Amino acid sequence: MMDAIPSSWYLILSALLFTLGVIGFLIKRSLITVFMSIELMLNAVNLSFVTFAHEWHQVKGQIFVFFVMMVAAAEAAVGLAIIIAIFRARATLNVDQIDLMKL
Repeated sequence: MMDAIPSSWYLILSALLFTLGVIGFLIKRSLITVFMSIELMLNAVNLSFVTFAHEWHQVKGQIFVFFVMMVAAAEAAVGLAIIIAIFRARATLNVDQIDLMKL
């Protein structure tokens, strides 16, 4: 499937997704949107790893993808718990209003 489309297109798509994630992380003020932007950046990196693994016929890239997915799953579990705790304590998810770590 990847032979029909050049690898550079996957890398360009990965760069675009990562850029969108960075822009969302920097511009958006909602904690949920920031959280989703981080996930988008992780998925962009995973796409790059898979592309390079396919291009160089090595399995190391796919192993890195597996580790990134594990980190993303852990981040989702812990991050969502923190977001719920912050929302319960402050009744807002605006990043500007959550400037102290103390609840």
